Amino acid sequence: MDDLPDWVHGALDNIDVLVVDEPDEMLDPEGQGMLGLYVGLPLPERGVDYAGELPDVIYIFRRPHLELGLPPDELRDEIIRTLLHEIAHYFGMDDERLDELGWG
Repeated sequence: MDDLPDWVHGALDNIDVLVVDEPDEMLDPEGQGMLGLYVGLPLPERGVDYAGELPDVIYIFRRPHLELGLPPDELRDEIIRTLLHEIAHYFGMDDERLDELGWG
């Protein structure tokens, strides 16, 4: 998070980033082995009446990342990639667009 550009930090509003061991059934009901998840209302969908809402959440799942068996530098890169992917969802980008950009 510290390495993100200032404009990204400035645009992140009412959002928490949590690292948890793994997704529970509520977050991953089909057991897809997700690395991360964004839960909330994307920034472009927030209207002028958006106020008093609980924070959106980006979850980063620790165990699925470790199970990739990557060397430390590659693991760090994968965690960064996951974080950027979920932040992109916050900015309103869907998986199809992220796939087009090579971030799927």
